Amino acid sequence: MSLLPPLGAPAAHAASAVSPASAASTVSTGENGPESRPVYSYENAIRESVWVDTRVDGDTDGRTDRVAVDIVRPREPARQGRRVPVIMDASPYYSCCGRGNESQTKTYDAAGNPVRFPLFYDNYFVPRGYATVLVDLAGTNRSDGCTDIGGRSDIQSAKAVVDWLNGRATAYTTRTGTRTVRASWSNGATGMIGKSYDGTIANGVAATGVKGLKTIVPIGAISSWYDYYFAKGAALFDSGPDGLADAVESDDAHARCAAVQRRLVEGAPRSGDWTGLWSARNYVPDAGKVRASVFAVHGAQDLNVRTKHLGQWWNALADAGVERKIWLSQTGHVDPFDFRRGEWVRTLHRWFDHYLVGLDNGIEREPMADVERAPDQWSTDRVWPPSGTRQTTLRPRGGATAGVGVLGTERAEPGATESFTDDPALSEADWAARIDTSTPGKAGFTTGPLTKDLRLSGSGTVTVTATPSTTSAHLSAVLVDLGPATIRDYTAAGEGITTLDRRSCWGSSTAGDSACFKETAADRASVDYTVFSRGWADLGHAAADGKGRPLTPGKAYTITLDLAATDHVVPAGHRLGLIIAGTDAGLLEPPSTTPRLTLDLPRTSARLPLVGGAPKAAAAPTRTVATPPLKGVRAPHHRTPLPSEPTRY
Repeated sequence: MSLLPPLGAPAAHAASAVSPASAASTVSTGENGPESRPVYSYENAIRESVWVDTRVDGDTDGRTDRVAVDIVRPREPARQGRRVPVIMDASPYYSCCGRGNESQTKTYDAAGNPVRFPLFYDNYFVPRGYATVLVDLAGTNRSDGCTDIGGRSDIQSAKAVVDWLNGRATAYTTRTGTRTVRASWSNGATGMIGKSYDGTIANGVAATGVKGLKTIVPIGAISSWYDYYFAKGAALFDSGPDGLADAVESDDAHARCAAVQRRLVEGAPRSGDWTGLWSARNYVPDAGKVRASVFAVHGAQDLNVRTKHLGQWWNALADAGVERKIWLSQTGHVDPFDFRRGEWVRTLHRWFDHYLVGLDNGIEREPMADVERAPDQWSTDRVWPPSGTRQTTLRPRGGATAGVGVLGTERAEPGATESFTDDPALSEADWAARIDTSTPGKAGFTTGPLTKDLRLSGSGTVTVTATPSTTSAHLSAVLVDLGPATIRDYTAAGEGITTLDRRSCWGSSTAGDSACFKETAADRASVDYTVFSRGWADLGHAAADGKGRPLTPGKAYTITLDLAATDHVVPAGHRLGLIIAGTDAGLLEPPSTTPRLTLDLPRTSARLPLVGGAPKAAAAPTRTVATPPLKGVRAPHHRTPLPSEPTRY
């Protein structure tokens, strides 16, 4: 599926401007035009909690669930009878796991009043006239109900709060009491933000078309929960959504949510088959309902929430004419506060000022895309993918040595094949390091050295026709830039960043909530190759109905693997490589058998989003010269949907 947006088309769903009149006293002219200024006291801000009725009885206890909503808002506008906009982060992680690089959790005083709000949003934006609202998803921390991993209960947990902020839902002063409370201080304009699960909820709420949600800022967010756990039938993790629910639910939710857990298990079979559970957790088909603008941020090397989620969501939003902006970094699953802090805070400030306060600061007219080319080196594009990007077909052909072939525009001769045997112990790093060497576990195809830079921007596909020797088989397709470079080490613990001891401060602090956070630096690695896009599939899911079937040994099957979205420049002098193999160790669960797969090369091809057309390459080598293994980053380590490092939440 092409990621090309309708270039030059008007935004049919542009977020409506909010009148800035109510915020006039907080606004002054800065370097980038009008901006909200920190004129209100953070120390004296109102800190309170309410419980919003979701109108869903997820735990079937006979009463609708209430979710806990912690609020910090400036006191002065309330005294003046003025209303303020809202920045909201709805999360399941506020007590179990924490938020941000320092794994901050919410804290409360002895009376249960909120004290610390994780991250910097409250410290920075409350003095500028915003309220910050943190929502405990159903079944977590201080909320009723059960966690259902992106389903109705999760999405309604946050949507109901947007409704309450706009006077359409009911909130209570306590979890079980009858005294109601109105959001009379809110002007209804809400922006949702969050990384990972939190950003996923923002996507899902926006896809309901709820009124009052003016913008979302999803960071490393999921767009389809099936694509988080499976890649066309192949399992990406060794557990399903029930495992994640078990990890984030509160202790008392565990006791009442067994039925929901059972439905998660039954609805998400480890076979990788598509079920109704996945349809209910796929937000992409509802992109046309989105009223909010979207500022999407993702790590191009995110191996937790892979950029397939970004690509398909971005494409659907483009088709719907939604106003949007994108940052694409070289990191893994990392918040932009930790890879481009100063520019991120400035840009986010201007984004919220425009879409929530209504200031005409021009941010919506600026380049759509910021892309990190090397550690801390960024380029911009007016639209993304850029003008001139076209899906271009490249084809593999055999070479003089088995398993070491050529990638170009010419089709292989009829009957040409390459074979490999799945080795679940080998990863993409192992394959790429020996792409020029005949090895039994992969087939590699490369262009000759390019005569000019080649940019790939967007999503591609690889269509494979393969004959298995056993009744099950998994396939991996990997794109590799073969040449020396300095990159962020995305497979290291920090996924491209190193956390430093010194701190920088972003906003105002109190004794219980500091605005000062540990600084970070790029974690660099010098490499001889860079894997920059991947796709996986279970060959038994070759049929289009989403159901897997045992393979017939000796029978040819054709399947298309979706490559994750990317934006990568293969420099002149480097080579572009395509690797086709079996299990990608550390990223893909192995099949039940160990197959040998024979590729039908004339019926195998890659459709790649190339800027400017097919690569200009020197003549590909006709024979293989023995070379030592190339140097890359370490092999991807095994990942689960319950990340162990704080930066992955």
